[in-house]
Amino acid sequence: MLQQISESELVLMNIIWKNGGIALYSFIMDELEKDRNEWKKNTVLTLLSRLIDKKFLKTNKIGRRNEYAAVVTQQEYQAMQTHRFLDRIYGGDVKNLVSTLLQEDIISSGELKEIEDFWNAQKQRRNGADYD
Repeated sequence: MLQQISESELVLMNIIWKNGGIALYSFIMDELEKDRNEWKKNTVLTLLSRLIDKKFLKTNKIGRRNEYAAVVTQQEYQAMQTHRFLDRIYGGDVKNLVSTLLQEDIISSGELKEIEDFWNAQKQRRNGADYD
């Protein structure tokens, strides 16, 4: 199982994911600057190094430049974090999570209906109902 990543590491992963999963160091720095993030070069290099150590990124040399490639997709990371959250906060009980979302008006009944429709479509696809 993958390790946790810090909020700062997640900032860098989001930049790389938004760029199709691959980014040059210079691109990452430009994006940080656009967001008015004033991290120093050494800070960014340390965070990128940690992400490589944690197996979230790999690096390729392009001449003298480093290209960083995501090993983990954003969807894989979100799924992992969702499972961790569900296990830690709700003891793995999805029904309690959904109940909280509804009771606290975090999700509307219309959104719940959309999720139900999505779920039914996924079930049909898995059962081969979409294939004639």
